[in-house]
Amino acid sequence: MLHGGVRFQVAEKEGVAGRSRSASAMAELFVPLDQLLTVGGDSRLAINPASGLNEYGCQPSPCPDTLSFSSSTATSISGRAYERAEAAREALMRSAIVNGIDAAFDMRIEAMRDELRAHLGLAPALADVVFSPSGTDSQLQALFLARTLLGPELVTVVVAGDQTGSGTVNTARGCHFSAATANGSPVQKGEPIAGLTHAVTSLALPLFNEAGEARCHTASDLMVFDAVERAVAGGGKVLLQVMDSSKFGWRAPSDECLEAITARWPDDVQVVVDACQMRLGRPRLRKYLERGYMVIVTGSKFFTGPPFSGAVLVPGDFAAALNATGAIPAGLLEYISCSDWPRNWPLLRARFPVRTNFGQWLRWEAAIEEIGAYYRVPDSFRKMALTAFGQAVEGLIAASPSLDLLPWQERPIDAADEELAQRTIFSFTIRQGGGLRSLSDCRTLYRALAGHAVSGDLSPGAQACLIGQPVALGRDPSPPAALRISAGARLVSQVWSSDAKAAERNLRHAIDDAGTAIANLEALLAETELVRRI
Repeated sequence: MLHGGVRFQVAEKEGVAGRSRSASAMAELFVPLDQLLTVGGDSRLAINPASGLNEYGCQPSPCPDTLSFSSSTATSISGRAYERAEAAREALMRSAIVNGIDAAFDMRIEAMRDELRAHLGLAPALADVVFSPSGTDSQLQALFLARTLLGPELVTVVVAGDQTGSGTVNTARGCHFSAATANGSPVQKGEPIAGLTHAVTSLALPLFNEAGEARCHTASDLMVFDAVERAVAGGGKVLLQVMDSSKFGWRAPSDECLEAITARWPDDVQVVVDACQMRLGRPRLRKYLERGYMVIVTGSKFFTGPPFSGAVLVPGDFAAALNATGAIPAGLLEYISCSDWPRNWPLLRARFPVRTNFGQWLRWEAAIEEIGAYYRVPDSFRKMALTAFGQAVEGLIAASPSLDLLPWQERPIDAADEELAQRTIFSFTIRQGGGLRSLSDCRTLYRALAGHAVSGDLSPGAQACLIGQPVALGRDPSPPAALRISAGARLVSQVWSSDAKAAERNLRHAIDDAGTAIANLEALLAETELVRRI
């Protein structure tokens, strides 16, 4: 009798706690949308009160007056995506009244899986979708899934380790990559995540050599193959994280190298493709999944959704093995929620806490709106617009007295790449005397171009321009760097019109905006050079 009474009291307390949490979640939904779009991530989303921008120069509300060619880094939310997020919030409120907030939220996340797959041309049987707050969080999920498939003793081989996100040095070893998780739990950056780091080592293979020059395909492939061979010979299982595409739009290793590796060590290597830039065709995405590779994607790079939104696309054949996984690393519970996992993995889902990460959800709502808008544009126009814009930008950089375009990676023509077989990231260095501008100089110019309050600001009335953040070339203490002008999905969807003349005018206007960005940069360079001489 007493035992039954204790059980009743415990259940009653759990019920009270659940109702309290649900009430708190409903109240959170009424927070201003701008604020909701910045929660449930990490410190990179924090808004500077003085500027109203995050560290990437983006804001959580539309800013149509800023010229934006920054999809290789991050982009502020568009008006269209903002409206989608607002409508989604209102729809969730209505659903929560009928179904309860937890059930309503979970249903919406599951529907988003289907919507994302449909836009990307992926059959439900081919891929499961595991959502996360960012591509960096997705790397932790991929590590956990690889451990489940291969066992806990892993060597993570990171290809193009110098071209991936800054958090990869930690996630590849199963360590915390920030001072707090997306769910608000304080952690120690660089310290092991409880239960995840046991017997995990990491090896980063740089894409660029010490002089800042990209390795050729042959050298890169040989380096990757040798690293995997040594790891397997040492008795380890390998999580091989490959790059498609890098911060400069490069892919490594080659398809032939990957096929050789997986053919030789089918039971010892799990490939995960870092496709966070999303500069690859839908047939290529399908090809990766058909080969049994996991793929990390985001909606916040090429597709220009607001930062951050991550997901792991998991081959559908893995579902049974992953759903039956045993113990969950305790530290991972602070990162992942029940609704992140697909519903056809019920046993795994049940091991994770029920949480409502509204920021993660709304950023994905916005990203899916951009993805859908892009793929509703006819194939031929998408290719034409990206081609015309790319040729124009290359010409603008070539005509500049101060800028040098970095070479583009030569690739075999492959229909699987669709319109993204061509270049969409235009990386350039800035000459200074007989050398190149340093990473520090480029960061100052980047911020000044975006309108930040730094020495060498834009002239009064000049239009703020957001481009891709500078990327270091080489590994010197004070390396030179490259800046980037990038074409994103929004460029295509915003210039498209069924009226051919209107579409042509829109595209010309976008090209003129890129010219304005370069002209503003040239003006800043002239001003800073004058100040230096004085």
